[in-house]
Amino acid sequence: MKRLLFVMILLGSLAPAFAQSDSTQRAEAAAEVLLPADTAAAATDPVSGPVPAEALWDRANTAYINGDYHAAMELYEELVARGLGSAKLYYNLGNAYFKDGLTGRAILYYHKALRLAPGNDDIRYNLSVAEARAKDRIEAIPDFFLTEWIRAVRRTMSCTAWSVLSLAALVLTLGLFLIYLLAQRLSLRKGGFYGTILAGVLFVLTTCFAAGERREMLDDSHAVVMAASTAVKSSPDKSSTDLFVLHEGTLVSITNRLEGWCEITIADGKKGWLEAKTIETI
Repeated sequence: MKRLLFVMILLGSLAPAFAQSDSTQRAEAAAEVLLPADTAAAATDPVSGPVPAEALWDRANTAYINGDYHAAMELYEELVARGLGSAKLYYNLGNAYFKDGLTGRAILYYHKALRLAPGNDDIRYNLSVAEARAKDRIEAIPDFFLTEWIRAVRRTMSCTAWSVLSLAALVLTLGLFLIYLLAQRLSLRKGGFYGTILAGVLFVLTTCFAAGERREMLDDSHAVVMAASTAVKSSPDKSSTDLFVLHEGTLVSITNRLEGWCEITIADGKKGWLEAKTIETI
């Protein structure tokens, strides 16, 4: 009877967590929807008035298929300007920019797409092709192999997918814990005990992966150089010493901001100051 009472109290205390987790999943899923039905249209047609987002999407795809990449690019940008965003939209926009010869902006939107779909091989491949056209060849400082492996595993799925898996692991953990508490046979109780430990470890790992992907998705410290070429300065001053030159499409990390300037670090560890207008945050 004491066990049953303990289980009822446990389930009651976890109910708000389940409700909060479910609402978080729905919110994240909604954020990934490309064309919400209630989106207000900003563009207008001279005859019929406001153009729905769905119509803009179809027009952009048609323009891309017909080889009119500049028109497709403008239509995709209109969707982004309305506050819409998804891996598919960013990927298509990156392709349009690449076809139109704007490598830097293509790299920017491929990175944006990867944040929402880190396991998408097509996006990674196209990004690698675009980066091969960038002028700068920067050899990155290698991370510890275990860190690289964990990051690679984490990026196989999106934040939403890891969150769903984490919730499933939590349910499994509770189910096995109930078996451990309520089962009469010793073998079932042992299975429930060890299963609870394994499922609990899985829950912790998937939760950490989901948190890591969410943190990376919201991170605003990475940017892409948009200028054809720009000098990295020793201080936030146009008259300061030039340290080195970066070209369009190079990925940088922002470590500080100061009145229209950004202190940046590149993959090989070099750092300096760039005017904020020469880069765009991912």
